[in-house]
Amino acid sequence: MTYLVPALILAGCGILAGVLLTVAAKVFHVEVDERIGKISEALPQANCGACGYAGCADYASAIIEKGAPTNLCRPGGADAAGKIAAILGKAAEDVVPMVAVVHCNGDCNATQKDFVFTGVKSCKAAKRFYAGDGACKYGCIGLGDCAEVCEHDAVKIENGVAKIIPSLCGACGQCAAVCPNHLISIKPLNKHIDVLCSSAANGKATKLACKNGCIGCKICEKKCPTGAITVSDFHASIDYEKCTGCGECMNACPVKVIHSCEK
Repeated sequence: MTYLVPALILAGCGILAGVLLTVAAKVFHVEVDERIGKISEALPQANCGACGYAGCADYASAIIEKGAPTNLCRPGGADAAGKIAAILGKAAEDVVPMVAVVHCNGDCNATQKDFVFTGVKSCKAAKRFYAGDGACKYGCIGLGDCAEVCEHDAVKIENGVAKIIPSLCGACGQCAAVCPNHLISIKPLNKHIDVLCSSAANGKATKLACKNGCIGCKICEKKCPTGAITVSDFHASIDYEKCTGCGECMNACPVKVIHSCEK
């Protein structure tokens, strides 16, 4: 009897807890739309966040519960959008192919190092020491953080600068997220004119640091017929929604920092 009573009490507590959990599961049960799971399976499971949601599952839920557009998955592209539309029984929404671009052309022939960095091979780590080892503190550090996170092998370090291989790029934006100098942006694939400099130093300082730098002269801004290119913080930038790809800015640039990156 010494052991029987405690055992019975423990067993009774266990049974009661089981009954309560069963009742709670029934009372608080929330029906989950089976389409959410199907949509999640149709997505590439990159969980990159490029769609604006926490991951593929979150995006799938948003499509069903919040009416989110079906064409936001950049890595999945038109294929994923088509599958999602089929699940929903609706017409597929247009998908604009996107690609990453590195706004720096300060390779080893154009600039130099201020010191030899011997720490962890990481752009983020090097950035903590005097804003990096390069003469241009706004340029590509070139230690490959962007290449490290790219799941498609679309980023290569060539001659000290990160380069994007458009045919492999899924436009997930992970490379842009890890770049400590914020040199990488995502643009429409059919827009081929890019400014390959992000220096915020004045023209003289920029040219002393890098031969390929933008001097902020605003000639490109004046020549652009659509107002797509503007100069601020001593360097030019392009509004890809306005850009027609005419090439007027590229032809007018006296230091040739604007390039046609069509491949």
